[in-house]
Amino acid sequence: MIRYALVCDEAHEFEGWFGSSGDFDDQSERGLVGCPICDSKAVTKQIMAPSVAGTKKTTDLAPQVRSMVMEAMGRVRKHVEDNFDYVGDTFADEARAIHEGRSEDRGIYGEATPAEIKSLTEDGVPIAAMPPAPPKKSEVN
Repeated sequence: MIRYALVCDEAHEFEGWFGSSGDFDDQSERGLVGCPICDSKAVTKQIMAPSVAGTKKTTDLAPQVRSMVMEAMGRVRKHVEDNFDYVGDTFADEARAIHEGRSEDRGIYGEATPAEIKSLTEDGVPIAAMPPAPPKKSEVN
């Protein structure tokens, strides 16, 4: 596994783990790499210092940690889908209406453009990116 420090065109910094050095480029070209904050697909690698392995043996926990994180994200997504109202592409308007008291206070989810997300965030509307759907077997390396 290779860990890259990543940044989107909105200057959100995050990291991603990839199976090999070419996986980032391949997944990015297919639109599978997105910012977890604004979902921008304009993501680039940042300059990182290499991690040099020492002489001590360590247990590689990365696959176990990745599996645990993926399972937790799947549970969060399922909870949202089972308990929140899906509002589709009207998410930004409905989130703003709830925040301003013009609509019933409830959990919602849906789609929004990066510009809508930026505007909601700047205006103090509390939103969070939903964990991505698990990749289809055909999309996994």
